[in-house]
Amino acid sequence: MGLTETGAVVSVVAALAILAGLAGVVVPGLPALPLCWGGVLVWALFGDAGAGRWLVLAAATLVAVAGTVVKYAWPGRNLKRAGVPTTSLLAGAVLGLVGFFVIPVVGLVIGFVGGIFVMERLRLGDTRLAWPATKQAVAAAGLSMLVEFLSGMVIGALWVAGLVMA
Repeated sequence: MGLTETGAVVSVVAALAILAGLAGVVVPGLPALPLCWGGVLVWALFGDAGAGRWLVLAAATLVAVAGTVVKYAWPGRNLKRAGVPTTSLLAGAVLGLVGFFVIPVVGLVIGFVGGIFVMERLRLGDTRLAWPATKQAVAAAGLSMLVEFLSGMVIGALWVAGLVMA
């Protein structure tokens, strides 16, 4: 099978989109789950995998939607339970964005953690009280990334199963 075959080219493009999506979990600016799902969509629309490709696309769609919902709901619920206010999260997001441009890639994490810490320090008035909220926010961000990565992996596994079954 040569790369001039349409099915092979479509499969390579889909694989690259899924890999880029998985990388997008840790690389800011790459939409992880939409890229993974888009790879399966391209494969389903333009590939020659037979009727099963639509089942794979439907399953990938369910996983992408569920992963997106869980990615925000689960960590958000944990943060609300821990008492971390939305203003602290917004400050972390803004300083994370600023940090990303000041210190590429690493600055995102530094700015996020710093923004939450500063807001919690101002709100609570004590450094010792600000750290637990900061730790909770970092744990929630990690949980969100884990959910997104696992969802992307499941989408990739569904696509591979579709390739094998075709």
